[in-house]
Amino acid sequence: MNSRQQLIIDLIRDVPDWPKPGVVFKDITPLLEKAEGLRAAVDELCAQAPGPIDVVVGMEARGFIFAAPVALQLGAGFVPVRKPGKLPGRVIEQQFSLEYGHETLTMLHDALWPGARVMVVDDILATGGTVAATASLLKQLGAELVHVAVLMELGFLNGRKALDAAGIDSYSAVVVV
Repeated sequence: MNSRQQLIIDLIRDVPDWPKPGVVFKDITPLLEKAEGLRAAVDELCAQAPGPIDVVVGMEARGFIFAAPVALQLGAGFVPVRKPGKLPGRVIEQQFSLEYGHETLTMLHDALWPGARVMVVDDILATGGTVAATASLLKQLGAELVHVAVLMELGFLNGRKALDAAGIDSYSAVVVV
């Protein structure tokens, strides 16, 4: 583990019994509050990029926090993936299951182009549903998912299995807990 990864782990706070009893929520707020923590996170995520990237896609809401500065640093565009009713105009959508229920994600129908080299960035990989649903949206638009990078993987939830099942073969996590 390098010094940036250790800083990231040190700045993530455990919140027991939130949002429901028995869950230990990984709070990234302390990481975001420290400029050096946020910089370490963005730098580590950027280091995961495999070659040139046209667009970085980030999912609502905490994925936005990391995906936009990663896109800027990589010289790429940023495309948001949002919950229903948040994007203007025509959208495509994908439903999926989460650890706490079901959700739907949307993307503008013309946000990407066939062959666009896309890196997906999110804060946490839990069960893998959000990333798999996002990958499905990219496929609908003909974009090429070249890599998925997350700040933190909750290894005990086996989210990598969902990524494997979705055909996602290029994946990295800055830290695994």
